[in-house]
Amino acid sequence: MKPHLVERELTSEGPRRSGARRGRRSVTVNLAESPLSWLYARGHLTDRQLAAGEQLRADWERAQLAPRVTMRWDPVRVPGGADPGLTPGERQLAAKARFDGAIAAAGPGLSDILWRVACAGEGLPSAEKALGWPVRSGKLVLGLALDRVADFYRLGG
Repeated sequence: MKPHLVERELTSEGPRRSGARRGRRSVTVNLAESPLSWLYARGHLTDRQLAAGEQLRADWERAQLAPRVTMRWDPVRVPGGADPGLTPGERQLAAKARFDGAIAAAGPGLSDILWRVACAGEGLPSAEKALGWPVRSGKLVLGLALDRVADFYRLGG
């Protein structure tokens, strides 16, 4: 993942999008960094948990579960792609089945934070607030969910 670094001025409401002014504090933000990779880089996730989250996100994207706002501009598919034994529709259905299985393996109490952080790309503070959870509770719950998803995907560790 190629970094996309920008400078943001710090305000009482959080980082401001305009450039930093002289005498003010600013922070460099990597817009290409996912919440999972951010947690992993700071030692809050194991290799296995990161791999599980990335596999879940990949299946979510392959199953094309994200909402669309316009028509599809996908390139024309050629025979003999990634899995020549399956049609594009069959690959999409297989990814959807894996995604549904992984979410079910995480369980009803853990799948909400898992989807928000791994698939929707929400940061933990935003996800905790949206779910009405106490501050800093999401990291523990997310770790438990990722462990269950890693078991589902049969990831070693």
